[in-house]
Amino acid sequence: MSLDAQDTESASLHLPRILCLHGGGTNANIFSMQCRVLKRHLSSHFRLVFAEGPFSTRPGSDVTSVYGKHGPFKAWLRTWPEDPWRSAEDITEHIDMAISAATTADDMRGATGPWVGLLGFSQGAKVAASILYSQQIQRQTSSPITFGTEFRFAVLVAGRGPLVWLQAGQKTPPGLVDACQLSTSTREPFMSPRVAAPILDTPTIHVHGLRDLGLPLHRKFLAQYFNPYSSVLLEWDGEHRMAVKTADVVRVVECILTMARATGALPDAPCYIAD
Repeated sequence: MSLDAQDTESASLHLPRILCLHGGGTNANIFSMQCRVLKRHLSSHFRLVFAEGPFSTRPGSDVTSVYGKHGPFKAWLRTWPEDPWRSAEDITEHIDMAISAATTADDMRGATGPWVGLLGFSQGAKVAASILYSQQIQRQTSSPITFGTEFRFAVLVAGRGPLVWLQAGQKTPPGLVDACQLSTSTREPFMSPRVAAPILDTPTIHVHGLRDLGLPLHRKFLAQYFNPYSSVLLEWDGEHRMAVKTADVVRVVECILTMARATGALPDAPCYIAD
C-alpha cells in the first residue's frame, strides 16, 4: 500500500461505514476497483468496506474480459445451474459469516465509525435488499437484529428480484424465496391474492443503467418490492457495471449524501461540492 493510500485509510477510520457487496462471479477486490471513483468522491464522508462472498463460482464473460487475472471469483448465492446445491441454512450461515468476517477485520484495522448503509451491485444488491427486509421483519416482531447492526439505507445498483429470505429455520414469508434458489432464476414466488405483498420501507437508492440488458428486471424489482415514498431511482446511460465517469458518479454521490442526512446516518454533513 502506498503512503497516500495509507493516509487515506487512516483518515477514514472514524467515518460512518458502508458495507459493500459485490456481484456474483467477482470478489471484494474487484468490486473495490469497480467502485474506485465512487469511493474517492465519498472519502470525506464514508468509509467503504468490501465484503467477500463465501462461495466459489465461475465469472461471467464481462468479468473475465477485464478482471480475468483477479480471481478467485465468488458469489453470495447460487449463480449458475452447475454451482453445487446447498441448503438454505448453509447459505445463510455462510453469508452471515462472510459479513461478520468483513466487519470484524475492519474493526481490527482500527475503524470505529458506525455501520450505517449497504451498497450492492447485481447479486450483491439482491442480498443487500434482502438484509434490509430481514431487519424490517425483525423490528416488527421485536426480534434481535442480525448482521451486527441496523442499516439505515442502501444503494442498490442493477438489482433484480425476488427478495431472498435470510432467516433460515423460519418459514419463508410470502413473496420471497429461500436462499438455495438460483439467484438468476426469473421464477416468481407464489403469492396468495389474500396476502399483502412484501414491501421494503427502509430508504433505498436504485441505480439503473439504461443500456443494461437486465433493465426490465431491475425496474420490476423496484416496482414490486419497494415503498415508492422511501425509494429513489437514478438512471444513467450505461451497461451492467458501476459508473466511473465523474458526471455519473457525482449524481450517485449527491443522492447518497441526501439520503444519509435524511436518515441520520450523516448528521450535520456539509453540502457536497463536486471537484
